[in-house]
Amino acid sequence: MARRPLLAMQFASPRYSRDMPESIDDAGEKFRELVSLMARLRAPGGCPWDRKQTFDSIKPYTLEETYEVLDAIDSRDWAGLTEELGDLMLQPVFLAAIAEEQGLFSIADSLQAINEKLVRRHPHIFGSATAETAEDVKTRWDQIKAQEKTAAGAPPAGSILESTPRSLPALVEAHKISARAAEVGFEWPNVDGVLEKLIEESRELSEAAARNDAREIEHEIGDLLFTLVNLARFHSIDPEQALRKTNARFRQRFAFLEQKIAEEGGELRETSLDRMEELWQEAKTHEKAVLGLAGPEPR
Repeated sequence: MARRPLLAMQFASPRYSRDMPESIDDAGEKFRELVSLMARLRAPGGCPWDRKQTFDSIKPYTLEETYEVLDAIDSRDWAGLTEELGDLMLQPVFLAAIAEEQGLFSIADSLQAINEKLVRRHPHIFGSATAETAEDVKTRWDQIKAQEKTAAGAPPAGSILESTPRSLPALVEAHKISARAAEVGFEWPNVDGVLEKLIEESRELSEAAARNDAREIEHEIGDLLFTLVNLARFHSIDPEQALRKTNARFRQRFAFLEQKIAEEGGELRETSLDRMEELWQEAKTHEKAVLGLAGPEPR
């Protein structure tokens, strides 16, 4: 199997081992154990389920574990995050094990690739370049990334948006492509322009709904969502995370509503909308009391 050349810089030198946590050696040992366990599970005589898996069959689990990590962070469940990070780390180890069996690459190649990339794209840390702000770092990162593609013989991109994968969740994709367009000046001068666009798109959606044109309604809903993503971007808010947190609040409040109706001896489907609304407001009040929040909150 062809391997990448060894990383020229030695991370054991003082330059790269400055202030290293004592846990690094332990982490390395535990990671080696994980790779060994995966190899055992995939080996002849190993686990039938693990041996049956392919690149494609593992993809859904990789996505699922990623979202479970995000959920643990949103919930500030640090014990849960400890476990979920382990579950997430299993995914690249699993995929790399499949790749090594097929003679494609190994987990060591993947680790070496990211180590080299981190050093290469942080010349202000591992070289003589300077970067005073996070924005400086981001600019240099993009420049180095573009240079890498040119050096690798990649054809010039037909659009600056081509670097953003279409496979991303739609909210994430919208956030990234609008940010890329803004970097070259395709941007509202201020947030007022975004708010005006939001009103305009809302009006167009209402007009489409009045005509009861399903295709047009879908189009306008997409435009409205895209504008909302831009509004979030102007306020430095991740729209995907904002919606995930709203989803979590909805789940909690609806569970509160269900519990109260059950305690009253009622059935959810037989409960009036007015009563549900009362309980919904009660759930919000309860939520604020638990979180120690005060002040009005939009519905």
